[in-house]
Amino acid sequence: MITLRVAGRLLTIHRVLVRYGLGDFVRATHLYRPLRFVFYLSPWTWFTRRRGTRAERLRLALEELGPIFVKFGQLLSTRRDLLPVDIADELAKLQDRVPPFPGDIAKARIEEALGSPVTELFGSFEEAPLAAASIAQVHAATLIDGRAVVVKVLRPGMREVIGRDIEVLHALAALADRYWADSRRFRPTEVVADYEKTVLNELDLMREAANASQLRRNFAGSTMLHVPEVHWDLCRREVMVMERIHGVQISDVARLHALGTDIQKLAENGVTIFFTQVFRHNFFHADMHPGNIFVDVNDPANPKYVAVDFGIVGTLDPRDQLYLAGNFLAFFERDYRRVAVLHVESGWVPAGTRVDELESAVRTICEPIFNKPLKDISFGLVLLRLFEIARRFQMQIQPQLILLQKTLLNIEGVGRDLYPDLDLWKTAQPFLRDWVRERTGPRAILDHIRSNWPDIAEVLKLLPVIARRAIRQAYDGELVVRTETASIEPLQGELRESRRRTDVIIAAAASLLGGVIWLSFGTPPAWVGWLLTAGGAVLLANRLLQIDTGTRS
Repeated sequence: MITLRVAGRLLTIHRVLVRYGLGDFVRATHLYRPLRFVFYLSPWTWFTRRRGTRAERLRLALEELGPIFVKFGQLLSTRRDLLPVDIADELAKLQDRVPPFPGDIAKARIEEALGSPVTELFGSFEEAPLAAASIAQVHAATLIDGRAVVVKVLRPGMREVIGRDIEVLHALAALADRYWADSRRFRPTEVVADYEKTVLNELDLMREAANASQLRRNFAGSTMLHVPEVHWDLCRREVMVMERIHGVQISDVARLHALGTDIQKLAENGVTIFFTQVFRHNFFHADMHPGNIFVDVNDPANPKYVAVDFGIVGTLDPRDQLYLAGNFLAFFERDYRRVAVLHVESGWVPAGTRVDELESAVRTICEPIFNKPLKDISFGLVLLRLFEIARRFQMQIQPQLILLQKTLLNIEGVGRDLYPDLDLWKTAQPFLRDWVRERTGPRAILDHIRSNWPDIAEVLKLLPVIARRAIRQAYDGELVVRTETASIEPLQGELRESRRRTDVIIAAAASLLGGVIWLSFGTPPAWVGWLLTAGGAVLLANRLLQIDTGTRS
């Protein structure tokens, strides 16, 4: 249901777009069609004079509409392969040129949050901000002991402004769910709910400070990335104080070249950092637009990234990590059947999807892309092309992957600007291969058994009773597979499954016995014996529990 507040905001969006001479956007928006008379009767439509270029007017409109629209423009600015040059250049100004709010208001908010005058909290404080972003701005300061820091302060009234726009997004998502045929596939209400959590997290600077601390620990001792230190005693929900960093903004490519920076190494390290965060740490900075990335060029031959603004971070389910890595590897090996199988196994497409049809569709989309050198292949373009087949196979947008997709688009855009010859695959392929090997190798299995040993031990306690009952039932001819199907084909399937279960039980028992023998003779390495014993025991217990449950039912 559209409330008066939401309706008022929609009309405000209409007014701003038209006032800046962007009426084409209004006419192209289907949800405005019932109100198209508002457009034609609006005085702004007929009496507004267009001033400035198209790109300037778009940037100014986004700035006036507020933080959610500014963030949208920030994301677009990194996709120069999808935008005209003039618009991309102008939207890039949204990274760090958002109009600031007065310094005296910032001081008042700091004093209110920390409960003391600024003169007592800091050795010095600069009222003129270093940078202003869509949600907060940053001031330079020094601590009482002289260490240089930055103070981040939330903009006044941000919670109210963002709450209003989130309400608008929920209303639009509800309309889409009701009237848009593709809503089931794109799940707009879930996407908005997920984005709401993300943007509200940005309004809690204590959470951002915690994110920064975690990322700093993850990259402790790294030669590729530096994360500033947080000063926890001066952090509150609306104020955060952290180490001041110095460096060249990643978008200032001319200065990086002038300083003799190894640009290729810098670009390749950026790809490595991204994949390390996503796969090894499963904790990634998800707001990597150029305004948040600096370069330490004290040693130009070994440049080091410096990250700021940790309000948005992401994690993935371990299963999604594995399927994502497998999809990347299969895609670049042109194993389209594997891509199709992984999509079905992961649940990203309905279980009944025919693998051969999906494979054919993926091949049709991807083969033309491979006519280019790998270094020229855009991950963003691949995603857009894959969405072309989404309608046919009811492919669903995964909310847990939204942040990752956004971050990947950012990273690729920054990397292409920095080093146009960047071959993402050259850097990513060995990393992904090693990671998949580590996740599926014997050591990973052993580590999994060790971490789950309490549960395994509980199963082992039940094993003698279950095994004795199953063996007695088998000896007495009472061990049967129950079936209620009336057709011969399902019955044959059950019989095949029964034989398969028997084979699994024999193999598990052999593994268990082999492990016990290995350990009893003290044959090195001992972990092999433990692996065989535990693996066989868990598998045997699982199968026997299934049989016991089926017999009792």
